[in-house]
Amino acid sequence: MKTEGDAPRASSRFWRLLISIRLTVFLLLSLAATSIIGTLVPQNASPQDYVRAYGEFLYRLFYVLDVFDMYHSWWFQTLLVLLTANIVACSIDRLSSLWETVFVKTPGFRLSAFRKLKDRESFSVQGSADALEARYAAAAARRFTYTRTEKTGEGFCIFAEKGRWTRLGVYIVHFSVVFLLMGGLIGSIFGFDGFVNIPEGETVQAVRLRSGGGEQPLEFAIRCDDFQVSFYETGAPKEYRSSLVILEEGEEVLQKDIIVNDPLRYRGINIFQSSYGKIPGDLKATLEKGISLSFTSRASGMVYRETALVGKPVALPEGGGTFTVKELLPSYRFMGQQDLGETLVGSLASPDGGTTEVKLPIRFSRFDKMRKDARFVIAVDEVVEERYYTGLQVTSDPGVPLVYAGFVLMILGCIVTFFMSHQRLCIDVVGRGRKTMVTVSGAANKNRAGIQATVRQMSRRLNALDRG
Repeated sequence: MKTEGDAPRASSRFWRLLISIRLTVFLLLSLAATSIIGTLVPQNASPQDYVRAYGEFLYRLFYVLDVFDMYHSWWFQTLLVLLTANIVACSIDRLSSLWETVFVKTPGFRLSAFRKLKDRESFSVQGSADALEARYAAAAARRFTYTRTEKTGEGFCIFAEKGRWTRLGVYIVHFSVVFLLMGGLIGSIFGFDGFVNIPEGETVQAVRLRSGGGEQPLEFAIRCDDFQVSFYETGAPKEYRSSLVILEEGEEVLQKDIIVNDPLRYRGINIFQSSYGKIPGDLKATLEKGISLSFTSRASGMVYRETALVGKPVALPEGGGTFTVKELLPSYRFMGQQDLGETLVGSLASPDGGTTEVKLPIRFSRFDKMRKDARFVIAVDEVVEERYYTGLQVTSDPGVPLVYAGFVLMILGCIVTFFMSHQRLCIDVVGRGRKTMVTVSGAANKNRAGIQATVRQMSRRLNALDRG
């Protein structure tokens, strides 16, 4: 049976678990181990590659565990959320005690504690202690943000401090890590990484995701107006450049030529030059305008060229009859086996009235030579010019601003943590007859060499004031 105290005890146990250093170590080791796995196992490759590399059983196991797209998996994102919650909880738990030190209006001060410090400098001056109070208080106020003067039985003491806020440096580092984790998490959930191939003169408005999750529509269109590539003397590509235009509702809003490492950025989306290639030209469009055919006479060896339109007979030279282009096949399997690709189909009418169907594969100009009894060898004389396409990597990572902010905070936090300190100083002035004994002592939460230098400098300055 549950009691009223069960809920508070359960929440207390959960809080102790959340602020546990053991949990921090476990989460960091888990993220490190999974990151190693994500480095060793290629991400977002094809299933065939994975099956060949790991076998069917491991492929199925890794697929279920989202190992092939690990950084977008639910369990990796859960680890990031838990680590973020752990850091925030630890910071809140330890901040309560520090808050009173940093933001207190009147800090505590015990003269007896400063009289026991090792970091101290002493000197004696002529005159009474009362004559030194105003000058020493002014000198301390110029170097420290907070000073307080208190009377003692033998004279007075001045308590001074600065850099209380530097104790928060470690929390700045903590929250920089939180920013980095949240930026990575937001990018993992809401960002995408895709690719697209755009032929010259064409427009796209969606990219294919590398994770295999289908297509990602874009809020704008990308048009490739031109693609240019230059080569070294060895034949290796030197530079490839794409002229891209961003369109919104059919209107051009941005134009830029991009090269490798010089992307186009628009509305939080990055467009990188990634690859290029060639695609065959538009043969259908060429047919509409007329395609050039060559007719080689077997008897004379003469080569004749004619422009043919679909459905219109072309008179053959040497009284060889007529040839009519009938259609364009997207593919043609020769003898039911090899696919010869795009093939022009025509009808050859001989002078005696007979007709023969002729197939002319575009990629194989000598294919018609196999007709041994033909008077002419026919071939597609005009090779349709190939077009380039540009391969683009298109990415979006809305968590980048948080990541940048995290890096800035981490640098600031490290500077504060390692190069600044909370320094406290005590000027203890004790009158002894005609002479006055002055002792300067100090303490800091870190950087002992720094407080030692501050004590020496203040001691020399006060001694110089008195002599001046």
